[in-house]
Amino acid sequence: MNKPVMTSFYTQLVSNVLFRLHERLKGHSTYAMLARLEQSQWLTAEQIANEQQRRLQAFISEISHKSPYYQQLLKTRGLTASDINTVADLQKLPFLTKQLITDNQQALCSGPQQQLQRYNTGGSSGVPLIFYMGKQRVSHDVAAKLRATRWWDVDIGDPEVVLWGSPIELGKQDRIKKIRDSLFRSYLLPAFEFTPAHIEAYLQQLQQLKPKMLFGYPSVIHQLALAAEARQLSLAQLGIKVVFVTSEMLFEHQRQVIERVFACPVANGYGARDAGFIAHQCPAGSLHISAEDIIVEIIGDNDQVLPVGESGEIVITHLQTQAFPFVRYRTGDMGRLSSEPCQCGRGLPVLAQVSGRTTDFMLTTAGDKLHALSLIYVLRDLEEIRQFKIIQHSLTDVEVQLVAVAPLSSSLAEQIISQFKQRLGADCNITLKQLDTIASLRNGKHRYVESKMDY
Repeated sequence: MNKPVMTSFYTQLVSNVLFRLHERLKGHSTYAMLARLEQSQWLTAEQIANEQQRRLQAFISEISHKSPYYQQLLKTRGLTASDINTVADLQKLPFLTKQLITDNQQALCSGPQQQLQRYNTGGSSGVPLIFYMGKQRVSHDVAAKLRATRWWDVDIGDPEVVLWGSPIELGKQDRIKKIRDSLFRSYLLPAFEFTPAHIEAYLQQLQQLKPKMLFGYPSVIHQLALAAEARQLSLAQLGIKVVFVTSEMLFEHQRQVIERVFACPVANGYGARDAGFIAHQCPAGSLHISAEDIIVEIIGDNDQVLPVGESGEIVITHLQTQAFPFVRYRTGDMGRLSSEPCQCGRGLPVLAQVSGRTTDFMLTTAGDKLHALSLIYVLRDLEEIRQFKIIQHSLTDVEVQLVAVAPLSSSLAEQIISQFKQRLGADCNITLKQLDTIASLRNGKHRYVESKMDY
């Protein structure tokens, strides 16, 4: 069972009062979902599977009546909601892809689009995706994250430093959000640029803030740990209890360095802005799937579901996406399920392995490391750009491959080049190459950034 969480009075105030009020004012059902998830995690695997099946039936019934896309899909295939009763029955439905979402945004909505929250992915596959979320989906993501956070004896309200790069977060640093984050003791540090000055400032801030947890990209936290080690700066005395990493592949050498420098465990998480909070590592080491509301299928090269233990593409059905359904959504990530129960005692299924996601650093002409997402965000929201790939050949030579809806205008080309030069250096030669298509990798994914530099 859960160990008692040792929390300060202020943390309890935030968790039990302030954040609850915050979520209620936003119309979210976060804490009701959290209470359900904290109970269901201790059910047996069979009981959780039964709960999942029950929720699947209710989900399919709802979207079959409210989502025009799924109304038409079921009709075309001669199906009704009653034909989808089990996880195996999902195979009667086709996969959902980024392109299908892009082509059917309005039809997918189960209600007025303007009442939903608009989101877009970081474009790590080279194809940014615009989609929508309802309050149930947002509430579930927060609740699932809170449940996993509590596994490590930390909670909302404990001091937290977030090393992140999404402009969705960074663009909201207005007065109200700053006050809110200050109340919740969550401190956001931009993860794009890693010049010596930035690194020095971040290390100083960590020593001043003394957070109980870190959250961010493994590559960024790894680089910060290496910088501290090079300066012979001890971070063990900060008292950080856990480092949460997500959004990228966590490599073993990164885990070892982070755990050594911060003197605490690293908790890996798997999820995506589009697919949801899918799985999180428990203290016993297993990556547990939030299976009460998320169905994971592993798909082989022939698009058939693979047995447990075999590796293939991860396909997600999110049962809290009634407002904008994600049914059999192809993530493009590769992984496999485990048949072994976890020693922690939770009945939640285990994702044994996730592979295929990395976020690289690039080098500026000054030799400083730059998070690749800083360049991706230059391109991802441009309506004219359908797909892209960034290749660094040398410190002063970067090629940007683009698939666009039409030939680029000179003003747009100059805008892209200017933005890249601002980040990589004024003396960096940026070459734009417009192509009809960008070749994918063997697993079907598009590598969005490639550095030919050795560093």
